[in-house]
Amino acid sequence: MRIGRARLLLAAAAVCAALAGYWMAQQLDRASPQLASGTWLPRPKPLSDFRLTDTTGRAFTRGDLGGGPTLVFFGFTHCPDVCPTTLMKLAQVRKRAGLTGLRVLFVSVDPQRDTAPLLGLYVHAFDPAFLGLTGEPGSISALAANFGVAVNRVELPGGEYTMDHSAVVFLLDARARIAAIFTPPFDVAALAADVRRAAPYLGARDARSAT
Repeated sequence: MRIGRARLLLAAAAVCAALAGYWMAQQLDRASPQLASGTWLPRPKPLSDFRLTDTTGRAFTRGDLGGGPTLVFFGFTHCPDVCPTTLMKLAQVRKRAGLTGLRVLFVSVDPQRDTAPLLGLYVHAFDPAFLGLTGEPGSISALAANFGVAVNRVELPGGEYTMDHSAVVFLLDARARIAAIFTPPFDVAALAADVRRAAPYLGARDARSAT
């Protein structure tokens, strides 16, 4: 009788362990949205504080990124192809994602040429709601390094130059932490679907269901 009871206890313990394992797996799945075109970070990466200038000439800090999700892209206004193509796609993503408060932030890696007024004309040509940042070279370099973006100035004949930079799009949560990373090539439909899929984990609201 004791042996039978022991076996029952072991069997019950095994069932409990299996159920606990299943529950934990379900919780892990819920904590990590399955993205089709990007990588969800196991833990969101906090940003260091920074101070740059927006397109109106006002100071912009990490605190200004709180309260809603943000797509961030580094580039420059003289970029011949990658930057305008990416910004055009991000304008479509912002509309298709349908999330209240979703922002797109373009950070210039060429502050020598990208003044605040010029940057404003550039980004607003893609979407009037886009945000643009420029500032001191050292501050931009520090922010790029915080994101893990590589930037390199390349001299060209005739005294001209161009900027090489990582063509990566970052998704920040409502607490201004890097939650996901997207690398090219970018597909508008897939990226918009991923942003919507990630919304419950970002502190974002769905504009289509908002009253």
